[in-house]
Amino acid sequence: MIPLPEITSDRFRFQERVPGGWNWSHVMKRGTTLRITNVEGKANVSTLLYNSELPVERLNIPDSLKAQHTAYLTAGHTCMSDHGRVLASISEDTCGWHDVLTGVSHRAGMEEKFGSSGYAEASNAWPRNGYDSLLVELGKWGLGTRDMVANINFFSRVSTDQEGGFHYLENHSSAGEQVELRAEMNTLVVLNTCPHPMDPNPDYDPGGILLEIYSSDPPSTDDFCRCSCDQNRRAFHNTERYFL
Repeated sequence: MIPLPEITSDRFRFQERVPGGWNWSHVMKRGTTLRITNVEGKANVSTLLYNSELPVERLNIPDSLKAQHTAYLTAGHTCMSDHGRVLASISEDTCGWHDVLTGVSHRAGMEEKFGSSGYAEASNAWPRNGYDSLLVELGKWGLGTRDMVANINFFSRVSTDQEGGFHYLENHSSAGEQVELRAEMNTLVVLNTCPHPMDPNPDYDPGGILLEIYSSDPPSTDDFCRCSCDQNRRAFHNTERYFL
């Protein structure tokens, strides 16, 4: 793994560590990039994206996959909205594969695996689930269950077989691996670091992440994400029209 270059002081804006099993959100301004680092090598980062100015426009995983002829996301791919625009581009990635097929963990599955202890008994060691954690964070922005859509699971890999079965790859991402989301719109990012729903680890031991935000240049006419396919070119064109 070749680490990404350090963020220079003149571009650096903000950083924050998010523990495992936690949730976080922020409006990424157009012209900024979010770098996510898998600090311990065991993170799963379930992520949703919305147009912060009009949240009814949100991440559309089926369109993103169909347009780019892929079943996972990595560098060069875009995260398209249901309005045919680009909410964010994956401009850099040292991991190579991020799951978009299997959703998030739910309370019933977590209780079946780890027991039904709540915060009163376990305090901060309480096993949180991805779905409820996203709802908590969405509520801070006036959003709720009707706004839940298919998500990205950064740093996790799930493949399929000829019969359509899902296969989770353990230890897919190593410590220090990074992915960058370049905001092409003013994009609300909502995420949590709860375990992947297919993670076979018998212990509740989610990994933490480091988030860094920095100022980035607008995508050029020959930008890798823009030029990776014709549908991306159209989506960037639609995005740029939105800001005329």
